[in-house]
Amino acid sequence: MADTRAGFVALIGEPNAGKSTLTNRMVGAKVSIVTHKVQTTRARIRGVALEGDSQIVFVDTPGLFRPRRRLDRAMVAAAWGGAADADIVVLLIEAHRGITDGVNAIIDALNERVTPNQTVALAINKIDRVKAEVLLDLSAKLNEAYPFAQTFMISAERGYGVDDLREWLAERLPEGPWLYPEDQIADLPMRMIAAEMTREKLTLRLHQELPYQLTVETEKWEERKDGSARIDQVVYVARDGHKGIVLGNKGETIKAVSKAAREELETFLDRKVHLFLQVKVRPNWLEESERYSEMGLDFRDGN
Repeated sequence: MADTRAGFVALIGEPNAGKSTLTNRMVGAKVSIVTHKVQTTRARIRGVALEGDSQIVFVDTPGLFRPRRRLDRAMVAAAWGGAADADIVVLLIEAHRGITDGVNAIIDALNERVTPNQTVALAINKIDRVKAEVLLDLSAKLNEAYPFAQTFMISAERGYGVDDLREWLAERLPEGPWLYPEDQIADLPMRMIAAEMTREKLTLRLHQELPYQLTVETEKWEERKDGSARIDQVVYVARDGHKGIVLGNKGETIKAVSKAAREELETFLDRKVHLFLQVKVRPNWLEESERYSEMGLDFRDGN
């Protein structure tokens, strides 16, 4: 039998750099929620990809930004925690945004936090948005700022350069047995994946700040005799006014969200799903440790 390799690859970068899109592209299935809003990923989502004899476990971390609230601080701590635990770190930069203050701050932190046995690669994403000479200049400047082991030019959305990156990562993981069964694509509990899918649909339908003021939890999961699943979820919001917005006129918004989430869950699980959503007001959910546990975050990191 061929020697197998397995290990963790942490994707880090600013919010909306394309980490979730790249994770999903690498895994070949949607394991991480993707929206146009920043700070969508809250927990470290692990997607599992196979490349030859290697099993690559991608840790899609929350975006790195200047935290203001407890939830923000817990998300940033989770991101750096994901990087610290990884065999390889990939810094994802948006080609058209270039070297922002946020990118400079991440590079400074890499110099302090990365251990000598960790490999750090650079992936410049969204390359279809800029000219070749701009890319070359950006690559040169970034490699002056940090000694990256390798630089990749990619488009996570379109798939350009992604295979090269996956092959390179696969060759550099430590030798050892695979960490997950061959057919497993994510290590989040299904209850959490289901909650994330519903939260994505809410985030896509609601505007401005409200998505950051809500969370979704799967309260019950019942396997039925006919092979279908009944899933009961609660959407927690911080204010009464938010509840009205989430429900929508005559319940239209929550019905549309429930339908979209149910359809995606049925595709993901490949069976019929009965999804029931409730909206509850919990003014202090952002300060409750149980909510953080449900999101896969450490409440204490928010201090």
